[in-house]
Amino acid sequence: QLVESGGGLVQTGGSLRLTCAASERTFSNSAIGWFRQAPGKERDFVAAIILPDGITYFADSVQGRFTISKDNAENTVSLQMNSLKPEDTAIYYCAARRNWGGRYGYADSYDFWGQGSQVTVSS
Repeated sequence: QLVESGGGLVQTGGSLRLTCAASERTFSNSAIGWFRQAPGKERDFVAAIILPDGITYFADSVQGRFTISKDNAENTVSLQMNSLKPEDTAIYYCAARRNWGGRYGYADSYDFWGQGSQVTVSS
């Protein structure tokens, strides 16, 4: 139901754009979020967008560098990542949730997950 694309290898300071393609049914959920997981670490929140109104949330570590947007016509959510740092290296996952009520930064509040896309930032 969720397919990520756009990962890859980039140098420090570079940019990448990840896209999460969802089915029309999945896009009718309340929100889509991006999380990332580095080797040996927990899955961390990156950003989320509320689908009906476009309200966005960001982790402090990416605030000002990353943006999240949605395309209602294409049923996609994109994560634009600028000024990338080596510590941004991780597998990035998009996720969708059905429920409202906050906690958009918590992985356990999401119901559907994509397969992940590797992002590697070289120093």
